[in-house]
Amino acid sequence: MPDVFGANQPAESSGGFPLAKTVRILGIHFFDGSAEEAVERLCSTGGYVVVPAAPALVRIESDEDYRRALVEADLAIADSGAMVLLWRLLRRQSVSRISGLRYLQCLAAKLFACEPKHGRVVWVLPSDAARARTIRWLEANGFPFTEGDFYVAPQYGRPVHDPELERLLEQLCPPHLVIGIGGGTQEKLALSLRERLSYRPAIHCVGAALAFLNGDQDPIPRWADKLYLGWLLRLLRQPRLFGPRYLGAFKLPKLIALYGSELPPLTGR
Repeated sequence: MPDVFGANQPAESSGGFPLAKTVRILGIHFFDGSAEEAVERLCSTGGYVVVPAAPALVRIESDEDYRRALVEADLAIADSGAMVLLWRLLRRQSVSRISGLRYLQCLAAKLFACEPKHGRVVWVLPSDAARARTIRWLEANGFPFTEGDFYVAPQYGRPVHDPELERLLEQLCPPHLVIGIGGGTQEKLALSLRERLSYRPAIHCVGAALAFLNGDQDPIPRWADKLYLGWLLRLLRQPRLFGPRYLGAFKLPKLIALYGSELPPLTGR
């Protein structure tokens, strides 16, 4: 989204499809609406959506490629309950919180309810095990797919660029691409694909949300998701894995207090 709108300001219409009302936080225009509206918007316009969690969001001041992927996203949704609460406390403003899990549930309902009419979906996954679990989840829910609809991502270097995936997408031309690899990498991949592909699919960067649905990680109960406690359940279940990740999120209050709606200066590479 263009970096010209102030906090809580609706954008003007563009290309026959009105742009969303957004709230500008740390230079990122977060969508201020419902999960259903977010899904409808990206499916209608194409481009890519980002769902930054707090531990990844703080990297906006140190990771130049990730910073650009967030700022230039076609749609950003406020998945981080910590960010939403801090924005309310420190800036006395609100923004609609949409979890990545809720977004993916709405996307699945739209794409696969009754007869599929929105075209092919390609799934980008972190491992063969995640591929197998995703297939079982799709089968269990009656979602259509073919064996060629799955791509296991390699370990990416810098810059994030995947010619093999580009060739696959150019061959299949799916209108939807669901990326379920780690946050901080999937956004860079989405930006690279948007810039290099000859057509404009809807690219859904959903990260851990897919792992919750396909069984790759223990599911987050609906009540915990609504109360912004998904992070706490993950921490309690796997403290050694998620403890170090969440420590970095303690930078977020300082960033919001210092910079508010403005993009923080780049301090490292």
